[in-house]
Amino acid sequence: MDTSNEGSQTLLHLKGKHVLITGTTGFVGKVMLEKIMRSVPDIGGVYLLIRGTKKYANAGSRFANEIATSSVFEFLKLNAPDYFNDFCHDKIHCISGEITEYQFGLPRIEFRDLAAKIDAVVNCAASVNFREELDRALKINTYSLRNIVELSDLAGNIPVIQVSTCYVNGFNKGHIHESLSKPARVDIPRHREGYFEVGNLIEELELKINQTQEKYEGKELKRQLVDLGIREAHACGWNDTYTFTKWLGEQLLLKSLRGYSLTLLRPSIVESTLREPSPGWIEGVKVADAILLAYAKEKVTFFPGKRSGVIDVIPADLVSNSILLSLAEQFKSPGKHHIYQCCSGSANPLTLGNFIDQLMAEAKENHGSYDKLFSRQPRKPFIAVNKRVFNAIAFCLGAVLSVVSQTLIRLGFKRGLKAHRNLEAAMTLSTLFSFYTEPEYVFHNDKLMDLAKRMGKADQDLFPVDSKAIEWENYLRKIHMAGLNCYALKGRKQALNKASKTSLVSSSEKQAA
Repeated sequence: MDTSNEGSQTLLHLKGKHVLITGTTGFVGKVMLEKIMRSVPDIGGVYLLIRGTKKYANAGSRFANEIATSSVFEFLKLNAPDYFNDFCHDKIHCISGEITEYQFGLPRIEFRDLAAKIDAVVNCAASVNFREELDRALKINTYSLRNIVELSDLAGNIPVIQVSTCYVNGFNKGHIHESLSKPARVDIPRHREGYFEVGNLIEELELKINQTQEKYEGKELKRQLVDLGIREAHACGWNDTYTFTKWLGEQLLLKSLRGYSLTLLRPSIVESTLREPSPGWIEGVKVADAILLAYAKEKVTFFPGKRSGVIDVIPADLVSNSILLSLAEQFKSPGKHHIYQCCSGSANPLTLGNFIDQLMAEAKENHGSYDKLFSRQPRKPFIAVNKRVFNAIAFCLGAVLSVVSQTLIRLGFKRGLKAHRNLEAAMTLSTLFSFYTEPEYVFHNDKLMDLAKRMGKADQDLFPVDSKAIEWENYLRKIHMAGLNCYALKGRKQALNKASKTSLVSSSEKQAA
């Protein structure tokens, strides 16, 4: 638990406040919750909207078994175990609900009761699947925000922090600043207050979804809805369904919360923590890691990318700090709209070439230190090539390898040619991630840095957001790769003793009841 809080504006304005957070089963949500528990001890309460599952029927049991057991809380459990358990028991309130259902699926009286208890909403919930079915992506990333709007309205114009993404800027090029992003490929009416009127566009999307659902079923329906999402995203100016539906969600909030306290907080590519709660903490495999792992496992040796292009990576703890700073600002000066980008591209650029060079250097010098990442030193270099060149090579090579592979299968080799499987893996990764490895944009965060400056020196120390603190060689080679090996790939579980876990389960179920 941090105690160096003298003069912190953030701690002052969060003291006694009750905040609803969605998405704490996800990566950023967990990092932010841990930061609140460790650094904001005087917060009034934290309400967690969590969907029940087949394994854990209610929010309380899911919190106890999937969130509280996370290794992100190791620091607190080792250094302040009583405080951790007391915080979970006294200040964590678990709400069993589904963000996509009307009023979170809660009875009307419970929804109104929740609104009466909270002072702010931080929405971290999202489907981050780049190729999600369009109907599902709309439900999670766009329509669910109507529940956030209604809750904020019932609660009396309380602050809403919407965690979005820098990539709502889509196919726009050049220097991207913290402002409303416009569609790159379609003309949508713009309201005089700035937001885009997306009602007609959403009606058209719904019509196409309905037509698709009438025509197909089963696995083919799912495939068609995925393809529909990508087609519509590309036609309007976005790379994928995720960023397209997040942009639509921004417009819904900007329109519905006019005159309310709203902050759109846009991170870039969120990766492992820089410092807190421990360097390199990560959960799951993120955007840049899929390519890193494919190289480490020797499945990919060439990939579409621009070595001079700036790939915008930001550690998760800087994102968490940005959310909390922007929340405190809304309590300090309510009733305004803000857009902040949490990114590194303009202030501390990392090029794709540097990323690849650091990866290969670490693999060559220290591959033995990463037992889960490398089975041996990769024997071939990792080469970034122009996308057109990549596609041409992949097409020609794929045709030859496909014939050879099919011949081997007919001869009794069950899996065909390994080189063909590896090429297919490279092509799949290209489809998903080449937009991010051939960037034609640079994100800026001047407004976020101004916010940090306004909040004062104490908050700059307690809630750092400046990407200039990242030394890329050390971060990539000694922090991020080590974190991947330790947390994401090893699946290490929280060192939680049985008594503590039993206490958490019982207290969380009591709160959910």
